[in-house]
Amino acid sequence: MAAASPAGFDPRLAWPLGSFLALLFAVPLAMLLVISLQTGDGYGFGQYAKFLTDWFSLRILGGTLRLGVEVTIACLVLGFPLAWLHARSPGWAKSAITLVVLLPLLTSVVVRTFAWIVILGRQGIINNALVGAGLIDTPLRLLYTEGGVVAALAQVQMPLMVLPLVAALGRADPNLADAASILGAGAWRTWRTVVLPLAMPGIIAGCLLTFTASVTAFITQSLVGGGQMMFMPAYVLQQAIALGDMPFAAAISVIFLVCVLIVVALLSLLGRRSRAHV
Repeated sequence: MAAASPAGFDPRLAWPLGSFLALLFAVPLAMLLVISLQTGDGYGFGQYAKFLTDWFSLRILGGTLRLGVEVTIACLVLGFPLAWLHARSPGWAKSAITLVVLLPLLTSVVVRTFAWIVILGRQGIINNALVGAGLIDTPLRLLYTEGGVVAALAQVQMPLMVLPLVAALGRADPNLADAASILGAGAWRTWRTVVLPLAMPGIIAGCLLTFTASVTAFITQSLVGGGQMMFMPAYVLQQAIALGDMPFAAAISVIFLVCVLIVVALLSLLGRRSRAHV
């Protein structure tokens, strides 16, 4: 007889749904692997060799992973102060901050992305404000740039970073930081030795969610980046639909999946090590 979980539920109750979800994930993944091994004269690793020996493909992969890192850092730098403010605010202010964080999730990602196209355009809000203030003479090129994509993705994915941070900091006792200050620790030392370790589970969870969502955000990457920038999701679509090279598209997908899983594993390892030192 299976042991009951700490919550008092029999784990066997999760088997039907768990098996169903595993099947839905395992079967398409197995089909993807089989298709990726197809070559002109049978099966082999020719598609993988084609990708790994092509500088253009490797540059797209590196650019996509770099984009995910940049968006994750931007969300962490901007989201951590907001989460800390939420943890130190009274009840009504916490509700207001939570509403502000959740509001973007109530709007379609397509709508938010088109809003960024308007904001970053040559006649957009930013350029009009800079020209009106006399800071620039001609509009800046903000749209169809990597910086524009990072800004748009950071706003779109910000809730995925802030919500885990809010949960982690909300469980921490705020008196610990005050006690450290009373004992003589400065603001930086208090943040490094008390606040950061307590927030590390939320940081790891937020980075995992933000990174994986950013590197696979096909809509925002395509609309804000335009045809002048190529990332892995659009590269897969191009090979599969435009060129009809399904084996190569499948190989690209598998390689991309493995790279993302490696980053996820590294972040998970960092999270386990940080918890061991708390």
